Amino acid sequence: MVQFEHPPTDSEGPAGSSASANGDSTKKDRKSKHSKKRAAEGSKSLNNGSSHGHALAERRSSVSKPARDFRDMPEPPPKKKKKTKSSSSSQTAVAAAATPTETGEVSTRSPSPVIDFDGLSRPSLGTRERLDENAQQKEERLARMKGAVRTLLECVGEDPDREGLLATPERYAKAMLFFTKGYQENVRDIVNGAIFQEGHNEMVIVKDIEVFSMCEHHLVPFTGKMHIGYIPSNAVIGISKLPRIAEMFARRLQIQERLTREVANAIMEILKPQGVHVVMESSHLCMVMRGVEKTSSSTITSCVLGCFERKEKTRNEFLSLIGVNRR
Repeated sequence: MVQFEHPPTDSEGPAGSSASANGDSTKKDRKSKHSKKRAAEGSKSLNNGSSHGHALAERRSSVSKPARDFRDMPEPPPKKKKKTKSSSSSQTAVAAAATPTETGEVSTRSPSPVIDFDGLSRPSLGTRERLDENAQQKEERLARMKGAVRTLLECVGEDPDREGLLATPERYAKAMLFFTKGYQENVRDIVNGAIFQEGHNEMVIVKDIEVFSMCEHHLVPFTGKMHIGYIPSNAVIGISKLPRIAEMFARRLQIQERLTREVANAIMEILKPQGVHVVMESSHLCMVMRGVEKTSSSTITSCVLGCFERKEKTRNEFLSLIGVNRR
């Protein structure tokens, strides 16, 4: 008996199509899972590579920049200070100190560290006592000094009553008063109004000013030469006043460093120039006659203010004109 194949029915069609669809979806799911796995592995490798690259970048930068001692690093620039109320109050205090008080008394100190209201320069404890003493007080001071010198002569093993030393205490006392006469001198009396408005703004130099002073450490002299230069702001000072100012500060117990600075500061305050440069070279007997006993040694000190401090070219011009750079 012959059997005929029947065409698929409607019910069989959807079942077959659904089976094929299921098969296709299964393959697609497998492909999508595989692709996701590969993508995850790829992203993981990329992440590893990026972190590895970053690490390499850090290593490269650390290798290209050698390690340095923290002490070699430059200091950061100072921050600009803002004006506060304290600065204004300090200015008010300075202004109050510069004006007479309500009781009529005038302050004996000025805002300047160099010159007082009465013209004295760096007055010490007994400066005004010596300046204001009368004739009787001068005689008493001289008598005390003579007694001190006589004691020194006795302590070194000498006979103060022998002929050669009878008048030595008085002579030495008067000599010491002359060596230190700068304590009694007044800056205003020295300048005496000798400041002239000439509209000059080129360098002015007075060099090779002979200076004799007393070392405050050993009370022995140091001698040398001082060179003073300044660039005016229209006003100039009488040429002879510069050596006189140097002489006033030298005629007191000093050290060379302070002497150089005080002369420069005084000229800067009195004249208000664009800048001041003072150079001093001297020989100290406290180092020549005692201590290391180096007779040919000399000491050079310098103080620069204003444009001399800011401009190297101006500073070098001054040094060349006084002959320091040619030695």
